[in-house]
Amino acid sequence: MARQLLFSGKGGVGKTTLACATAVRFAQAGLRTLVVTTDPASNVSDVFEQPIGEGPVPIRGLNGLFAAELDAESALRAYKARALAPLEGVLPEDVLRSLDEQMSGPCTSEIAAFDQFVARIDDQGFDRVVFDTAPTGHTLRLLELPGAWVTHIDAVAAVGGQTCLGPADALAASREQYERALESLRSPRSTAVILVTQAERTAIEETERAHAEMVSLGIAPRMAVMNGRIPAEVADNAFARARRAMQDEQIAELSRRVPIPIVEVPLLDSDVTGIKTLERLGDHLAPLLELAAV
Repeated sequence: MARQLLFSGKGGVGKTTLACATAVRFAQAGLRTLVVTTDPASNVSDVFEQPIGEGPVPIRGLNGLFAAELDAESALRAYKARALAPLEGVLPEDVLRSLDEQMSGPCTSEIAAFDQFVARIDDQGFDRVVFDTAPTGHTLRLLELPGAWVTHIDAVAAVGGQTCLGPADALAASREQYERALESLRSPRSTAVILVTQAERTAIEETERAHAEMVSLGIAPRMAVMNGRIPAEVADNAFARARRAMQDEQIAELSRRVPIPIVEVPLLDSDVTGIKTLERLGDHLAPLLELAAV
């Protein structure tokens, strides 16, 4: 099975609960598992009913399960501290302050957040790493960064130039790290990308766009998950039957648009919070885990 599972999709389709339920299944199987959220508006702490933070933080009630929230501001502070530490005592204070200001722009902030993401990909302390990503556009930008930065560093180095992070020739280690990350994301043996959607036209259109853009990056999504499927056994009234029939149409539409397997996950009759409810949701994830193991 792929060591990393990356759940992506439109906001509000259930990525977080599916990622957390999947992580719970792995931990129950005796695998040391980390669930990481890259979403600034994440509710992983609400799902597990405990504070998370940068972590990895042990999840109460289940041995071997940990969670972490990537924080852009914290990442930027840590990145600047690492970059400037070797220069302290070497350069004057006013020069260090100037460098600190230069490294406070969006360029450095973006790559600092990406460094946190890469660090989790590289973390060998876990058997499985499950990523709960931000809504699609943010995730696509995150996945574009390894290739974009390798290309940028090479182009600037060719003319002996400067990136927003410093001289290009000083970024050789970063270049290698980004190349490893890109190779890992592109390898089916390392990463299974799971597109989460619901039976709504806008969600399906976004799933189609995300699939096409990821394929263009050399990252092939493993499956699509149709979340919130109304179970047939409860479609015993006109409203539920009509909603399920509409879902049938949307699933068929998704199948026409996106050439990957579709896994259906049922709508539960309660909020998905706490280990017990995540276990209940996990009972429906066998088809997902089977495809992730391909």
